[in-house]
Amino acid sequence: MEHQPPKHLNSSSIPQEAFDWYDEYAHGDIDRRTFLSKLGTLGMAGLSLSVITGALIPNYALAEQVSFNDPDITASYLEFDSPAGYGKGRGYFVVPKGISQDNPAPVVLVAHENRGLNPYIKDVARRLAKEGFVAFAPDALFPIGGYPGNDDEGRAMQKTLDGSKIEKDFMSAAVMLKQHSLSSGKLGMVGFCYGGYLTNTLAAFMPNTLDAGVPFYGTPATSHLKQIRGPLMLHFAALDKRVNATWPDYERNLKENKVNYTAYTYPNANHGFHNDSTARYQKDSAELAWSRTIAFFKQHLAA
Repeated sequence: MEHQPPKHLNSSSIPQEAFDWYDEYAHGDIDRRTFLSKLGTLGMAGLSLSVITGALIPNYALAEQVSFNDPDITASYLEFDSPAGYGKGRGYFVVPKGISQDNPAPVVLVAHENRGLNPYIKDVARRLAKEGFVAFAPDALFPIGGYPGNDDEGRAMQKTLDGSKIEKDFMSAAVMLKQHSLSSGKLGMVGFCYGGYLTNTLAAFMPNTLDAGVPFYGTPATSHLKQIRGPLMLHFAALDKRVNATWPDYERNLKENKVNYTAYTYPNANHGFHNDSTARYQKDSAELAWSRTIAFFKQHLAA
């Protein structure tokens, strides 16, 4: 299935400042009014403010690569206990055809951005299942009603939660998933943005549980870095100044502790380049990063 950004705009059609401002807006550094005001100063010929905004803000109708009706997978929801977190969690559980207790598969935990379990992250879980992995994508917003259907509200909701409890919920999800009856006992994790941070965090705090981690443009955990064993595959966007500023210190820690890691930086790519619902999407880089991710999981999660 071929994907195009909304309104047929791509990264080359929009000035870099717009992506930088969207990143500030998406991460709470500026509010929506300021974001729109800044966009209004660009004066791009032939492009209205509504068109530019529509290209930058996710349109999830464009993000489905694998249908929930795909005959090769079965998608459902699964709850899990999280006594150290919010008590109970819930996530999207996708199983490849043919997987059973007698024929288990490697499992992959999928961590969303800072706005809850949106349709893009669900599709990522389905893509993993199409590749033969049992995938589970928890919704950090479940304790307060779940992803509300749009990113602005989801982002506002997630800001009200205790970050340490979200981390504990994902740790509980990791333990549940690794021990699940359909699991081969090998656990991987992939996360995007805030989910990349969560992937780095579980790698630091649960080195004996996580068998392979793939953070996309994620910042590192702030402690327990010496516990990381890896293997890790880290994906970065060349234009992502905020996250990239944290990488030199993180990489130095990984090298000092002899962690098995591989890092890739994708040229001319913005934060969120894998998300095919916005103009930040960079098709070639996204597909390359994803193919590398799948190969990495198949290498390190094989029984």
